[in-house]
Amino acid sequence: MSGQIVARAEALVETLLKRAEEIEEARRLPADLSDAFARAGFYRLCVPEIYGGLEAPPMETMRAVETLARGDGSAAWCVFIGATSGTILASLPEEAAREIFATPETLLCGVFAPRGTATAEEGGYRVEGQWPWGSGTENADWILAGCRVIRDGEVETFPNGVPRPGAMMLSRDQVEFLDTWHVTGLAGTGSTDFKVDGAFVPERRVGGIGGQRRLDRPLYAFPQFGLLSMGIAAVSLGMTRAAIDELVALADVKTPTMSSRTLARRPSTQSDVARAEALLRSARAFYYEAIEEAWEVAQRGEGLPLAQRRDVRLATTHATHASAQAIDLMYNLAGGTSVYRSSPLQRIFRDVHVATQHMMVSTGTLELTGRLLLGLETDVAQL
Repeated sequence: MSGQIVARAEALVETLLKRAEEIEEARRLPADLSDAFARAGFYRLCVPEIYGGLEAPPMETMRAVETLARGDGSAAWCVFIGATSGTILASLPEEAAREIFATPETLLCGVFAPRGTATAEEGGYRVEGQWPWGSGTENADWILAGCRVIRDGEVETFPNGVPRPGAMMLSRDQVEFLDTWHVTGLAGTGSTDFKVDGAFVPERRVGGIGGQRRLDRPLYAFPQFGLLSMGIAAVSLGMTRAAIDELVALADVKTPTMSSRTLARRPSTQSDVARAEALLRSARAFYYEAIEEAWEVAQRGEGLPLAQRRDVRLATTHATHASAQAIDLMYNLAGGTSVYRSSPLQRIFRDVHVATQHMMVSTGTLELTGRLLLGLETDVAQL
């Protein structure tokens, strides 16, 4: 399988480039593209092999996402959400996992953050709530909804007092989609709010977040929030490559107003392209180094120690923000050209600045990882 998934992603880049504006205007991933991604195996990347998934090493999943993002950031975003959501099956009973992942094209999407409540009753839970950032959910067969668990009127907690969340798996007919996704960037992700009003979820369809792992496999040692941040960074890195390539192509043919030289022959262009390339390559190197080191540890059956979880989150946050810096350079170099809808640079610029707003790659992550590097007492629940 090694390399095949990335090759399939590469084969779709031109299609995504041609359909990027269509994806944005639709404010969601068109169903035929979502189906094509399913057939390519992208949504199976993190599904346990024993249930028909690929259970791919995280580096391969993220390289596929990064490749797709060269064509369109929104499409790549939907792929990483669909792919990483498949890890929930590793924490479900086999009966439920096989029930949910009934075909190789099954798509799971949702929100792991515990935005809702799940009240325990006989045989399962009664779910209420509204979840933002439901990327790709309108194409999904099953919707994952993170909840605080309430039993006998009390919120269940871990020993340290932090609420113990549960991941509720709902069929799409139990979910109401709200038209809330009117945004500046990543418009094509369809990250609309979804709402659940008293739906019942049987006990077998509830997975833990940061809790039990029924399948003790290396991939499932990676925390869900860590995988989420890795996907955000992979999308950002792919978009950065696209932005630099777009600017380089433009620089050969554009002669700025009041200038006799092409953009490529201006020293400021040469300097900023070099800076952007260095930002991208250095951030990408740290990103994959951190993931590969964590994977090596996970393969030894040691779980994922705090040092590896820290480095993955630091590398992903850095990669996302370094990508934004590099894209800003390319957007500014292009001058007035970059503001037209016909230029991919304007969309990439808007997309990356939505990616940087995600809490998984916020500046708070730098404070958290910085405390650990300084040896200070730190609440590591978010790692």
